[in-house]
Amino acid sequence: MFGALAYNQNKVDSGEAKVLFSNRMLLSEDGNFSIGECMRSFEMQMPVQLSTKKPILHISINPHPEDVLTDQQLSDIAREYMQKLGYGDQPYLVYKHTDIDRHHIHIVGLRVDENGRPLNDRFEHRRSKQITRELEKIYGLHPAERKERAERPELKKVDYTAGDVKHQIGNTVKAACYGYRFQSFGEYKALLATYNVYAEEVKGEINGKPYQGIVYSAMNDKGEKVGNPVKASRIGKSVGYETVQRRMEKSGEVIKDKKLKERTRKIVAATMQTARSRKGLEQQLKKQGIDVVFRQNDSGRIYGVTFIDHDSRVVLNGSRLGKEYSANVFNERFSGETENMHQPEMAVPRQEQSTHQEQPGFTPKADIVSGVASVPGAFGGLLGGGTSGGDEPQDTARQKRKKKKKKRTRRID
Repeated sequence: MFGALAYNQNKVDSGEAKVLFSNRMLLSEDGNFSIGECMRSFEMQMPVQLSTKKPILHISINPHPEDVLTDQQLSDIAREYMQKLGYGDQPYLVYKHTDIDRHHIHIVGLRVDENGRPLNDRFEHRRSKQITRELEKIYGLHPAERKERAERPELKKVDYTAGDVKHQIGNTVKAACYGYRFQSFGEYKALLATYNVYAEEVKGEINGKPYQGIVYSAMNDKGEKVGNPVKASRIGKSVGYETVQRRMEKSGEVIKDKKLKERTRKIVAATMQTARSRKGLEQQLKKQGIDVVFRQNDSGRIYGVTFIDHDSRVVLNGSRLGKEYSANVFNERFSGETENMHQPEMAVPRQEQSTHQEQPGFTPKADIVSGVASVPGAFGGLLGGGTSGGDEPQDTARQKRKKKKKKRTRRID
């Protein structure tokens, strides 16, 4: 209950949402009330003994971006939806969110009766879909099925000079995180960088407890970080460390079950047969909806490659497609070109220590090792890091033991 209320109240407090109306809630009618007041109102109408672990209902109804609706229309839609779904006489709150261009509503309410038993929730998703179809016809809205086929998440390159950078980053990160499938943080970073967003993992300790998080920054078209970084917590849990980790795990399952990488592999394989240069490969792939990210070190050696398939909505490191698409293959194939390539537009120190403090008492631990990457027409430089499916070289255990042995020898001498 608290999580659902806090999510919406935080939007209200930041001016990105407002309460449209409440139903059977013991609250003031002006819409000015706290999370605590909402909690008490729900708890007073919820029995102590519950026969379900999920007594709270949290629903989001999202019209098509072209469907511009008044507050009254959104309120009417919410009432009709709840009534048809069987929750019309339940206590609930309706919020209007304006944090993205597509204005939408969130409904938080009780889904149990006075005895603590859940109301009829059989085939709830199926019934919900049927109800939204009816409402689309009543209000002359765009059908959801057509939107699912034709509409893509609104991904826009962040423009630092346009201002409101936090809002721009938030919209882009949310659309990228939930619009694409990726299995490593490196793949996630490569995707975001094409839209002028740099993501970095931050690790440390808070009061002796380990902490992991993500910080997002805007980049200019040269691949340089600009402006102040934005903690994931300021954008929302939906793009936080734990959520992104779950997204990666789920993506792996979906990519495997639906065989999503097959299209990408076939196109890349065919293009490699005809492309005569790295630039030619990039251009041919781009025409077929695939961006390719090459990561290379200061000497020009390609040590990582990532393919972003905008049609299948998947991000795949080359090694995931097979050994014949790994970084080493491309390095050997384009070695002559990389030696004569222009210098990267962004120079990044080999060790970049995170300079911001997440919270008082927070001590960053992880250094970010950088490389240089390029996506044609998208960005000039990209910091490396994150798991990469095997594209980046790593020190072997034998090399590490040799280093330790050398250090030990020096101390004896």
